[in-house]
Amino acid sequence: MPEPITKPQAGAALAGGGGAARASHHMSEAEMIERAGLRALHAVAGGELRRRLGLDRARYGDAEVSMAAALPGSAITINRAVGLGRERPPQRADLDGICAAYRGAGIERFFLQPDPSTNDDLVAPLCEAAGLTRARAWQKFERDMTRALPEAGAHFDIREATPEEGPEFARIVCNAFDLGEVAEPWLARLPEAEGWHAYIAWEGARAVGCGALFVRGAAAFTDFGATDPAFRQRGAQSANLAHRLRAAREMGVERVHTCTGVEVPGDPQHSYANILKAGFHETHVRQAWQPGQGRARRYQGE
Repeated sequence: MPEPITKPQAGAALAGGGGAARASHHMSEAEMIERAGLRALHAVAGGELRRRLGLDRARYGDAEVSMAAALPGSAITINRAVGLGRERPPQRADLDGICAAYRGAGIERFFLQPDPSTNDDLVAPLCEAAGLTRARAWQKFERDMTRALPEAGAHFDIREATPEEGPEFARIVCNAFDLGEVAEPWLARLPEAEGWHAYIAWEGARAVGCGALFVRGAAAFTDFGATDPAFRQRGAQSANLAHRLRAAREMGVERVHTCTGVEVPGDPQHSYANILKAGFHETHVRQAWQPGQGRARRYQGE
């Protein structure tokens, strides 16, 4: 990084047939539900895990800051600040506060992800002045649940994880998202987190893939789609995503949101293709910034 941005710039929502106002509402909903899911994940950790992992949340201006000091530098799905500029124009003091919070926690690598409604021409000079450089942006997607659902198409037994099965879910997720083994006790609690539903694909007695669904009202957000390396390219991720969509429909969800890294020529995103194949459409891009020294792991999503 920095890497070329090949999708629409921040703030450019695809209006489609529903019009610009509807597209703006759905973009706001997509950002809101993702932030809510991250808050719920923090909440389920409990006091001892929070101390052990250095978990903390803070707010600078309208930006929500998520910190996990004990996780490796590759854990940018957790160590990131989101929402800057959604309520008022971004301020240099907000960026200075965010950067100081991460430095104070001993976190060298993090992502700053301004709200996509914010004008990039306003954000970029502030980020550059704070010593941040562009990182790979995240592509957001939406799916209308009135559309026909995809077929699972694979032979795996997929079911919602119980709290006792949480460690299997965490093992696959923490490996795939480079969160480190230290994060496994935390992610193992996701099946118990408010609003979250974890799903595991089984082949016999072995957990081979997983994914999560966060539900809030009429909207949902999919995250943590991952496959055991020994079972990749066998359809587990697509099957798990299809299963989560069916579960979302049964819960009365009307729209499902998700995201992954933007496509870059010569660096294919397999999750990107799986998301489109499942009936999602691209909505908007959320830019990302990181400290100028060092590289955070690119986001593979979903």
